[in-house]
Amino acid sequence: MQHTFRFELEARAPDCAARAGRLFTPHGEVETPVFMPVGTQASVKALDQDDLKAIDARIILGNAYHLYLRPGVEVMKKAGGIHRFMQWNRPVLTDSGGFQVFSLDGLRKVTPDGVTFQSHLDGSRHHFTPEFATDVQIGIGADIMMCFDECTEYPVTRDKAAASMGMTLDWAARCKRRWEEREASGQALFGIVQGSVYEDLRVESARATVEMDFPGYAIGGVSVGESKAEMVSVVDWVTPLLPANKPRYLMGVGPPEDLLAAIERGVDMFDCVMPTRNARNGTLFTSRGKMNIKNARFVEDFGPLDPDCGCPVCARYSRAYLSHLWRAKEISALRLNTLHNLFFMLQLAALARGAIRDGVFRAFKRAFLDAYSGTGREGV
Repeated sequence: MQHTFRFELEARAPDCAARAGRLFTPHGEVETPVFMPVGTQASVKALDQDDLKAIDARIILGNAYHLYLRPGVEVMKKAGGIHRFMQWNRPVLTDSGGFQVFSLDGLRKVTPDGVTFQSHLDGSRHHFTPEFATDVQIGIGADIMMCFDECTEYPVTRDKAAASMGMTLDWAARCKRRWEEREASGQALFGIVQGSVYEDLRVESARATVEMDFPGYAIGGVSVGESKAEMVSVVDWVTPLLPANKPRYLMGVGPPEDLLAAIERGVDMFDCVMPTRNARNGTLFTSRGKMNIKNARFVEDFGPLDPDCGCPVCARYSRAYLSHLWRAKEISALRLNTLHNLFFMLQLAALARGAIRDGVFRAFKRAFLDAYSGTGREGV
């Protein structure tokens, strides 16, 4: 198959596995490492597409499970695909829906064939197979699609994790066959490494998934309750086994310290709902740590949210004004908070890219974390 998607490695850190690269997709290029805002239902909560372009988001996520249920794949096809539907001319990655189905505890039944589940919207019953999940994502029109996988809960026994990992490998092979049958090479398909927190399972999963030769690889089954140390261990086990000439995506990981730890170990792509969710709850990221804009100390604080931030919010509005919007329950509070938090994450990835290219990533990481987690923290 001839692929219009490719990845080029451009720089490596001299003293760790951190790397900078570039994704080439049908809807544009993406520099890595990259943080990808989550637009589950073809919309990043509280923002529109002009907002996303204003903070230079290069790629966003949609979710096959949610888009399949609403508005439906046929609507997406009639619109000309997700890019035309949402008027976004930059790349889109879709999750297969495996994690969302996993979260429907009590509303799903998993068999080797696939998953039968009840819609969280109206209780209707649906059946996802690996083939159907691939068809859905092809119909949505994503630039990057994910194999259908099973994400195990945490904690989980080794036997259950092993069975789940084996099924995920079978499903990955079926997804790849369907992708090839549909001749959808313009849309990249990523394999997903599973195996919970068991090293031998993660190694087995990584090696078998790599043998299938996907355009890219993801590490799934993290951020489901395990400790940060366990998450880092999973990355340590898996990334050395993934091809250097293919992108590596750590699914669902977003705290700044976790993002930098994974970049140091050779991960290229990240997503997480945490920055937008925190923004809607009044928690903002700054170079000096997290800030709770609900704190009374900010009512008469007329300084910028973060003096070191170049986002549109920090350039224009004071902490006092943002505090007022929150207390007055103005909708604009959600938009401005979200705009800032996403800019912070996008800028962190951009600064990491620059530090890798300059050969100073570890020094950059130390300086960032000293400021972010040190005595300079503001109003947590």
